Amino acid sequence: MTSPEQPPSPLDVQYKGAPLDPGKGPGLGCFWSQVVVLTILLVLTPLSVAWNWPALASGALLITVLVLLLLTGQTVIFLLRLVAADRRAAGRRRPLDSATPTVGELEDQAGPSSDAGQPPDAEAPVPSPGDGGVRE
Repeated sequence: MTSPEQPPSPLDVQYKGAPLDPGKGPGLGCFWSQVVVLTILLVLTPLSVAWNWPALASGALLITVLVLLLLTGQTVIFLLRLVAADRRAAGRRRPLDSATPTVGELEDQAGPSSDAGQPPDAEAPVPSPGDGGVRE
């Protein structure tokens, strides 16, 4: 986290114009409790119809499931942004401490590619459809 005096680095994940603070959002405990309640309500809602509960109760369960699904989805997005911020701050790393360099490390060592922005060769012969693609 950056202090107010220190400018944010490009590695900081921005949320509403400020760096994302993991302490201000939901945690894993909140997420798992939402998932448990959502699972229970997902099973109970169709059963309430099968058991002939009043339509108002089944409707309330359905609306509750939809709202809880929205909240759980938002919690997942927040937690994924935290993971992304953590990985971005850690930088590139070699998976499982492999002895061979990663593709990103090879690209960094090679520098900018010389033919990356070049158009294809305009002088290359283009086969015509009538000759079967063979040029003499």
